[in-house]
Amino acid sequence: MKFSTIILVTSLIASGNTLAAEKHIHNDDHKPMHGGIVVESKDIDFELVAKPDLLQLYLRDHGKPMDISKVAAKITLLAGTEKQDVELKPAGNRLEAKGQFKVSAGTKAVAQVSIAGKSSSARFVLK
Repeated sequence: MKFSTIILVTSLIASGNTLAAEKHIHNDDHKPMHGGIVVESKDIDFELVAKPDLLQLYLRDHGKPMDISKVAAKITLLAGTEKQDVELKPAGNRLEAKGQFKVSAGTKAVAQVSIAGKSSSARFVLK
């Protein structure tokens, strides 16, 4: 093997390790910041805070809060055989709905969000 080939292969291996380390650091951003459950979908962190009288959905892009002023969102709650669709509205730095919600442990929640015409979804299982 030529010396230049060895240098090239060594550089590629070293850069791969660096990229893997950067990815690991990014994964640390997925911690709840508002006491909810965090799920990543399409490079967006969705944090769902679910209470019997309040649903809140926070969106972050690589750890930074997103502008939610023009975001449309809906949460579907699945508790046993019961299904509840809830529309969320912008409220400060989050999307929110007030009402009566079945959010006991094991309830599944599906968030459907439209951001600038692109849709994304996230699935949660409440604890």
